[in-house]
Amino acid sequence: MADSNFLLKVKSNVYQIFKFGIVGFTCFIIDYIGLYVFAKIFNYLIAAAIAYCISIVFNYTLSMPFVFISKGGSKIKEATVFIILSLIGLGMTEMFMYLFTDIIGVHYMLSKVFSTAFVMVFSFITRKFFLEKKQ
Repeated sequence: MADSNFLLKVKSNVYQIFKFGIVGFTCFIIDYIGLYVFAKIFNYLIAAAIAYCISIVFNYTLSMPFVFISKGGSKIKEATVFIILSLIGLGMTEMFMYLFTDIIGVHYMLSKVFSTAFVMVFSFITRKFFLEKKQ
């Protein structure tokens, strides 16, 4: 019985990660296109911050009902926690993009891909821990 519960939980987590990937990829496209467009007007770090903030609105709208099982309660509290975690993710994004672009010399559009990989792992773990109902 314990083995079947373990397998069921693994299957559930794999499915959740798959859904997170779908939402994340959709938001990455929004973020990436935003970076491309805004970098024509602003410095790439400012452009990255603007694009990231726009994608976060879509990410919250899609991921809370589709990926995570909400704890319930106040939507304002939930959104506040989501925003705080997202701001930490934004800080990480800016740090990684600066590191990859200005220190290592990678083009900022490719730096965005690398930084997103790191921030995506952080985002999944922290949202699951802080926003999802414990089962």
